[in-house]
Amino acid sequence: MSVKVADHILERLRAWGVEQVFGYPGDGINGLLAAWGRAENQPRFVQSRHEEMSAFEAVGYAKFGRRLGVCVATSGPGAVHLLNGLYDAKLDHVPVLAIVGQTHRSAMGGSYMQEVDLHTLFKDVASDFVETVTVPEQLPNVIDRAIRTAYARRCPTAVIVPGDVQELDYSPPPHAFKMVPSSLDRSAWTAMPSPTALERAAEVLNSGDKAAILIGQGAAGARAEVEEIAELLGAGVAKALLGKDALSDELPYVTGAIGLLGTRPSYELMRDCDTLLTIGSNFPYTQFMPEFGTARGVQIDIDPHMIGMRYPYEVNLVGDARATLRELIPLIDESRRKTGREWYDEICANVTRWQGVLDRRAALTADPVNPEYVARTLDPLLPGNAILTCDSGSVANWYARHLTIRGDMRASLSGTLATMGCGVPYAIGAKFAHPNRPVVALVGDGAMQMNGMAELITAAKYRHLWDDPRLVVGIWNNQDLNQVTWEMRAMEGAPSFLPSQQLPDVPYAEFARSIGLTGILVERTEDVEAAWRAGLDAEGPAVLEFRTDPAVPPIPPHATWEQMESTAASILKGDADRASMVKQGLKAKVQEFLPGAGRKGEGRR
Repeated sequence: MSVKVADHILERLRAWGVEQVFGYPGDGINGLLAAWGRAENQPRFVQSRHEEMSAFEAVGYAKFGRRLGVCVATSGPGAVHLLNGLYDAKLDHVPVLAIVGQTHRSAMGGSYMQEVDLHTLFKDVASDFVETVTVPEQLPNVIDRAIRTAYARRCPTAVIVPGDVQELDYSPPPHAFKMVPSSLDRSAWTAMPSPTALERAAEVLNSGDKAAILIGQGAAGARAEVEEIAELLGAGVAKALLGKDALSDELPYVTGAIGLLGTRPSYELMRDCDTLLTIGSNFPYTQFMPEFGTARGVQIDIDPHMIGMRYPYEVNLVGDARATLRELIPLIDESRRKTGREWYDEICANVTRWQGVLDRRAALTADPVNPEYVARTLDPLLPGNAILTCDSGSVANWYARHLTIRGDMRASLSGTLATMGCGVPYAIGAKFAHPNRPVVALVGDGAMQMNGMAELITAAKYRHLWDDPRLVVGIWNNQDLNQVTWEMRAMEGAPSFLPSQQLPDVPYAEFARSIGLTGILVERTEDVEAAWRAGLDAEGPAVLEFRTDPAVPPIPPHATWEQMESTAASILKGDADRASMVKQGLKAKVQEFLPGAGRKGEGRR
């Protein structure tokens, strides 16, 4: 039997080490599906419930597997559905390849069924590489360039294959004019700044007395080096949300998340420092960084296109974080380890105080369950090798503040797009990347109704493939689109607009049980810990539905320590004077730092 174009595409994916492809079938990719049958499902076709979920699963797989994610969709609506997940990959700098079907070449331009101008559709989201295969000889170059570009640029790419092309006999490009051969190799490389730039950066860092470090996901491969330079400088380390797992939260000088979902110690660290070192982050909210003119700054980032645009840094070091820090650390004055430690001691004391605040806030009563308590209770129960995913919404506040990264734990969310509905498909992608590790997804009821419930079916379908079958989905069920509700109150001074904010009550735990998963409903505070333990001990995916109070506010980090201690759990329940005071205080605090802010996209890189 002759080798078809579709057969060769799968063969090339296998040659690149691709083991999973997340997708949904359709007649625009019938040729590929037939090739999968001939290839005995290698690489494995993972069937989602919707193409958007396929893209999110590919993003989750790429984020946690630190390798290429691949998704596939049919022509027309299938291609359109991929967009949200691909934009999530683009904005969070994740390598993902989308392979998309198209109508037959003979019908293109004829307003045929499911014909969409896919180059126009993908020209922004896959701007680094999008190409249509029209003849077999374009392969393998098109596939190779798409994969190599996705890795090199940390971005989504797209390859479009018309249905009739998939069925053509494959013939490689000959050694001839206007033929483009290709090769598989993708050798490792390291970007490094110049020695002069490193010396200038060291001069800035050595000059200060109160150093702060801000890290993002670009620092993930430089954990030991970040620790060393932080201890040399006597610095505190704040983290953008996408950098949550880049450094252990058990280190006494790690202040936690920065930004509107961040911590009071991180806010004070940035407010009071005189030197700022940013590593692998493009956190965009400069109002949470030092006032201009108060701190000298150095940035390290591998992408020269993205560097130097969030703060007036004196030195911008373009290079790999680990390699750059290894060259920079010997230039830091060693005497700093033993002098001027008051700043360091203050940072550590603030971190300790903050943990006490979180304990007290989580212990406050609420109706029926305090959402902070749900996250706070989970934290010490998490295995040291757990993978955490989080959806967008008020649950991201509790994820950012209450969950402690330790050991080999990994964690991520939709940082820059801040899209809803990614938590469960991210978790499924993570399970395929690490089938031997437990995964926990933190999801609000809005995101669960948007995407998560259907994707529980995917978890049920593939649970038998995972060596460690644990996939725990914790749902904060408050029957409210809570983050936007609080933004309306804080920024607009408006009460909740029920027609837009109120959600129907859905029996999530009961639904989970109906498809063969563990499902537990929690309506009392005293049952929270037992539910988490049961979920983490379950022999397969588990859904834990927590009935939480929508009136517990995500107090912004620039509130005072005293305000951080308080809760608004009762402000909508009869205490009108206190309600007005807390709402106006929240509004003033948020507007002071976020004039004109809209829907947040909090956890940037």
